[in-house]
Amino acid sequence: MISVVTDYAPCIALRRQVFINEQGISEADEIDDLDPVGVHLLAVINGQPVGTARILIDGAIGKIGRICVVREQRGTGLGAALVNASIDYLRGQNGITHAKLGAQDHAIGFYARLGFAATGPFYDDAGIPHQDMIREL
Repeated sequence: MISVVTDYAPCIALRRQVFINEQGISEADEIDDLDPVGVHLLAVINGQPVGTARILIDGAIGKIGRICVVREQRGTGLGAALVNASIDYLRGQNGITHAKLGAQDHAIGFYARLGFAATGPFYDDAGIPHQDMIREL
């Protein structure tokens, strides 16, 4: 089950587990001052948090980010479900016309299959190559 949550502490805990502990991203790069203004989605299975995503609104663009899934749930479709739930949330907001995300280089194909198109050059984000991707809503 995926839902929007106001208590995003479980989302931060998941991001620490995946991005900081597994991928080696620094806490300073991962936990930022945008969390209090973001919309946080949390996926829970059998009472356990297993995935999260964060949405930021900038004009007509909804930026989906901080998408992560615990190792045991990768490959199950949960990541796609989080992205689709984020898109559904954005479609329900007035004036949002596009969804955007910064894809790690290894995940570009995954997001392309969900309707996102790569745009612009690769860039470094926390030591990992990324490329922006966008799709119309």
